Amino acid sequence: MSDNLPTEIAKNGVVGNAQDASAEAARTVLRDWREGRPPDQIKDMASRLARETMKRILAVADIEINGERPWDIRVHDEGFYNRVLSQGSMGLGESYMDGWWESPQLDEFFHRVLKADLATKVRSDWKTLLRVLKDVIVNPQRRSKAFVIGEHHYDVGNDLFQAMLDRRMVYTCAYWKSARTIDEAQEAKLDLVCRKLRLQPGQKVLDIGCGWGSFLKFAAEQYGVTGVGITVSKEQVKLGRQLCEGLPIRIELQDYREIEGMYDHIVSLGMFEHVGYKNYRTFIQIVSKHLADDGFFLLDSIGGEKSARHTDPWVEKYIFPNSMTPSIKQIGTAIEGLFVMEDWHNFGADYDKTLMAWFRNLDQHWQSLQTRYDERFYCMWKYYLLACAGLFRARRSQSWQIVLSKNGVEGGYVSVR
Repeated sequence: MSDNLPTEIAKNGVVGNAQDASAEAARTVLRDWREGRPPDQIKDMASRLARETMKRILAVADIEINGERPWDIRVHDEGFYNRVLSQGSMGLGESYMDGWWESPQLDEFFHRVLKADLATKVRSDWKTLLRVLKDVIVNPQRRSKAFVIGEHHYDVGNDLFQAMLDRRMVYTCAYWKSARTIDEAQEAKLDLVCRKLRLQPGQKVLDIGCGWGSFLKFAAEQYGVTGVGITVSKEQVKLGRQLCEGLPIRIELQDYREIEGMYDHIVSLGMFEHVGYKNYRTFIQIVSKHLADDGFFLLDSIGGEKSARHTDPWVEKYIFPNSMTPSIKQIGTAIEGLFVMEDWHNFGADYDKTLMAWFRNLDQHWQSLQTRYDERFYCMWKYYLLACAGLFRARRSQSWQIVLSKNGVEGGYVSVR
């Protein structure tokens, strides 16, 4: 703690923001500092003040410190309180990775924090608890930075994703309408996309952000199409080409701004979050340029409640650099004058089930992964998956599938569910 206590307390967002007993406690600490009380005693009081402040904030979400319920938190290092109050969500995430706190049911902890919408009940300059993964993912994507997300996240290791995902390796929200397992739910998701596009044998499809080729492989096998997939991940290209061997599919390491040729239909599943708000219009213009006049573009993306230009700092640093979730307004602005919106399907609640299934797979296979990934990595990945599950459970983020046509479907488009 700084010797300049008033500055330290102000930085932690206590003076002028804490209410009732917390504000009185803050004034007491400042008075003792001015009157020359021994530094150790003042630091102890400041630590207790930080703990009391956190206690009051968490109580709004019915979360207790060192409580007995699954969603309560257990604190192992008293520095946790000051770290979170001074560093916000970065402090919360990094202190979890450092083992300073835990929750037996981390997904439910986040669900309660987000459902209580603590950010609106605690003044924003507190930098307190969690802006958590509410915005989930950030900003600019110049062409020179297009491959950063691939190197940082998707190239981390194919063995990790093979252990975590379903057998087809679909890394987007599954469709659980009639499914019981993650394998069934992801096949249902792929088939849903094919039916929405009205795929026919021999049609040529472009998949922007194709991952390991899961959609194109399914569409080629089940609907007889040919396809091109592009991704910014070298590891996805390497494994994707193996998985799609023998099928009329080509997978390339390529940025969307380098697309060539014309396609009967275009899809983008879980990639638009990496485009960045400054590039939304450019992305849509490129899709329009390469799509047949009577074709469909299906955009599958996580969606945010509000238009954002930045993301949670912990997510930005550790999980998804140079990314952000779009809003309805931002997507609407991007497609204006270029496309007719034929269908907008929200099945965001299914992402909670999907993320929990991914975590169970990761946890089940962790022992076999330990030779390549350490415990801190496991804590980071666990925090990411379960925090996101809580986010979707609280309905603070959505999963959208949007079907777009250039000129509108004659007689109207019949929605597929």
